[in-house]
Amino acid sequence: MKIMIAGLGSIGRRHFRNLRALGEEDILLYRTHRATLPDDELSGFPIETDLAKALAQRPQAVIVSNPTALHLDVAIPAAEAGCHLLLEKPVSNSLDGLEQLTQAANRSGSRVLVGFQFRFHPGLQQVKKVLSRGAIGRPLSLRAHWGEYLPNWHPWEDYRRGYAARSDLGGGVILTLSHPLDYLHWLFGEVDRLFTFMGRLSDLELSVEDTAEISLQFRCGVIGSVHLNYTQRPPAHWLEVIGAEGTLRWDNADGAVKVFRAEPSPAGPAQPAWEVWTPEAGFERNWLFLNQMRHFLQVARGEAEPVCTLEDGIYALRLSLAALQSGDTAFTVKP
Repeated sequence: MKIMIAGLGSIGRRHFRNLRALGEEDILLYRTHRATLPDDELSGFPIETDLAKALAQRPQAVIVSNPTALHLDVAIPAAEAGCHLLLEKPVSNSLDGLEQLTQAANRSGSRVLVGFQFRFHPGLQQVKKVLSRGAIGRPLSLRAHWGEYLPNWHPWEDYRRGYAARSDLGGGVILTLSHPLDYLHWLFGEVDRLFTFMGRLSDLELSVEDTAEISLQFRCGVIGSVHLNYTQRPPAHWLEVIGAEGTLRWDNADGAVKVFRAEPSPAGPAQPAWEVWTPEAGFERNWLFLNQMRHFLQVARGEAEPVCTLEDGIYALRLSLAALQSGDTAFTVKP
C-alpha cells in the first residue's frame, strides 16, 4: 500500500518512523521543505513538492501532518481522490471547508481517522472501562489538567516559529492541546455549554493564548473543567473524576489509574483503599502513536472502522472554537 505523508515536522517524522517500524516502505513524502529537522532519515524516499503530482501517484492512504491551518488544503483533494486519511488534530483551525471535506469523503468512500492518539492510551481506555461498570457510581464532576513548557517541545528550533505559537498556523494552547476536549467527549458525551478564561499570561513571545481555564457542563449532568497551559515545568497531564461512590484518577506521567471506592469490597480490607491499575511493563509514549498507526492501516485496508471519526474531530474543533469564543467575549457558549 502506497502511503503519502504530507508535512514532515515532528509529528510527520514520528509517523514516518512508525510506518517503517510496522514494515511499510512504500512511502511518498509531500513537503514544502520548511521543516527545521535534518533530512538524513528521509534519504531514499520519493519527494514531491506539488500536491497534484503527489496525488497522481495514487497513494491509497494519506497522513495529513502539516500545520493545522493548512490541513484542509491537503485533506480535501486527497479525499476527493479516494485516499484514506489519518488527519492530525485539530482537524483545522476553522469550520470553513469541513462540510466540503465530509462530502468529498462520503462521495469517494474515503475513510478518515482523526489523530487524537490519547484514545489509544491504555490508561484512558481503563478509565472508560471503570466508568462503564459504575465503579465510582454516577459521575458528578471532573477536572483535566495539562501543562507543558512550550520552548521545551522542539528544542532544535525557535519555539516562536512553530505552529503552536502562531495564530496564522492555527496555534494557541486551546487548539494545540485539545486532546482533553476530545477524550472527555469520548468518556462523557456532548457538552451543553462552556465558559472560558484565557490569556497570554507568561513572558513567552507568542501571538496566541498560553493559558486557558475552560468550565464545561455536559448533557449527562456532569460538570467539570479543563486547564491548559504552555508554561508549566515540570509538565503535568492528569484527569480526576469524582463520582457519587468514589473517585478516579489518571496520570499521564506513569499511565496509572487509581480508583477509590467509598464502600470496601466484601473481600477487601476493613477500610476503603485505592485500587491501582498500571500499564504493562515497558509502556512509553510512542505506544499511543504506534497503536494508532496500526489501527489506521487496518482502517485503510477496510479491516476496521475509525475509533475517532471525522465527526468526532469536528466536534472537538467545535468545542475548541467555542472555548476561544467564550474567552474573547466573556459569554457562556453552546458548542
